[in-house]
Amino acid sequence: MFTGIIEAIGTLSQLTTEGSNTHFYFSSPLIAELKVDQSLAHDGVCLTVVEVTSEGYRVTAIAETLQKTNLSTWKVGKKVNLERCMSANGRFDGHIVQGHVDQIGTIQRIADQGGSWLVDVSFDAALGNVTVEKGSITMNGTSLTCFNSAPGSFSVAIIPYTYEFTNFHQLKAGDIVNLEFDIVGKYIQRITKGYL
Repeated sequence: MFTGIIEAIGTLSQLTTEGSNTHFYFSSPLIAELKVDQSLAHDGVCLTVVEVTSEGYRVTAIAETLQKTNLSTWKVGKKVNLERCMSANGRFDGHIVQGHVDQIGTIQRIADQGGSWLVDVSFDAALGNVTVEKGSITMNGTSLTCFNSAPGSFSVAIIPYTYEFTNFHQLKAGDIVNLEFDIVGKYIQRITKGYL
């Protein structure tokens, strides 16, 4: 489990394919603290560390993950938001994040508000995911608060610290982002629809 509080930025240094899988090799300030079999969220996607060296580490994504996230668009040099799983004695600074991306979204607009940034995001409402006003959303692994919630769209405000210390400062209109909707909202939605 994660909380959506980004710890570091990783840089994609190499990628290779093996059958339907893709291996991603990253450099990161977290290397010295990583170990094989550890869960690590990459732009909100929980991936298992399968190799660690002095220069970096490797994770592998299967076809299902590549199809449901933006990982298939990643190129060498890509900067990704990283978060290790929450320790048992950690603080809940964000919200409950599973690292299981529900679907992708598209950045429609980024507006400089003179001290913060307003980001408008669209997503395919036909998949059944919803946001609520002032509810939580995870975008590229980062815990954020929604507003302007509507079917298939929402907005978030990015403060300067988050803008600088995540990959949000590289986002532009048209970019694809990973979205994980609030788990509490997903359970309520399932219950009200009459199936579990």
